[in-house]
Amino acid sequence: MFYGDLLGLEELPKPAALHVRGGCWFRAGGQELHVGVEQPFAPARKAHPGFVVSDLGQLADRLRRAGVEVLPDDAIPGARRFHAADPFGNRLEFRQA
Repeated sequence: MFYGDLLGLEELPKPAALHVRGGCWFRAGGQELHVGVEQPFAPARKAHPGFVVSDLGQLADRLRRAGVEVLPDDAIPGARRFHAADPFGNRLEFRQA
């Protein structure tokens, strides 16, 4: 699983009342990421969550080994970051802590 295995996020159980809606919930530090499902599906290519990580290079290597395209971005001076897409085409940003 992309969010759990590759990104190392903890999957959270959804409340029973929301379980029938599909999707998954994850914990990222003190934050939660709720990944939903809707039809018709359209991936988020502009709006995106941003993750601050302790070892950006290690994460980039792990994603590349899994076949995920890593797109470096130097648009913000002094910030080390890259973008990648989850298996559904949603844009994600990763930045060095």
